[in-house]
Amino acid sequence: MQSYIFLDLDDTLFQTLRKCTLGADDPLLQVRACLPDGSPNSYATHKQQWLWHWLEKGFKIVPVTGRDVDAFDRVMLPFQEEVVLNHGAVILDKQRTVDRVWMDGMMQALPAYHEKLLDIWAEIERYCQCFSGFKTHLVNDFSVTWYGVIKHVDGTETPLTTVLDNIIKRHPHILDGSLYWHLNGNNLAVLPKIINKESAVSYLIDNYKQQHPQLLTFGAGDSNTDAPFMGLCDYALIPKNTQLFKTLAFSE
Repeated sequence: MQSYIFLDLDDTLFQTLRKCTLGADDPLLQVRACLPDGSPNSYATHKQQWLWHWLEKGFKIVPVTGRDVDAFDRVMLPFQEEVVLNHGAVILDKQRTVDRVWMDGMMQALPAYHEKLLDIWAEIERYCQCFSGFKTHLVNDFSVTWYGVIKHVDGTETPLTTVLDNIIKRHPHILDGSLYWHLNGNNLAVLPKIINKESAVSYLIDNYKQQHPQLLTFGAGDSNTDAPFMGLCDYALIPKNTQLFKTLAFSE
């Protein structure tokens, strides 16, 4: 029986130094990803290092991440299988070329949502310009604008909830389901509904079943938006004290 694990990266397999329990005082931390200038910015704890070594012994590991291709290339782990990028917008094959079937489908569907994304984004930018500390940008990868992200210099969800409550939740394209939002930590994203990890993982599982009639699948992730793709799998793995862990009321 062939086993696959669909594995979220940030806050599942590694995280920023600020989120590590002991921070820089932990001698067992290992760098797992870096910034464009080469400086380290994501680290794996001793337990996360053990998890990686355990997984690579028995699973085909498929990263399922919100990172774009440049950010993924800065992850210091030897992935061998397909890769899901940009929250499901892009799939790369084992040779790290774009899966044309998946991309062609995306490119056919995306125009219906592009104008709606730009419409809400204009309102978000006008709102954020009235206050200090907000950083907004549209994610462009493979020459395509996929979705938008808002961050704040405070590094917390609190200021982002003001944008969410005053602009995003009230917007007609959110209310009609064309777009959706996702907030976790210092990351507030607005995405077309066709861009999601669940659809990309479903596509890959169907492909893998054609190659391996006997298939065992695991899903691992920390975020509420990881739950749908994890629900496609036979088993789910959730890091302790993460957003999804708390949502499912595993903590007191």
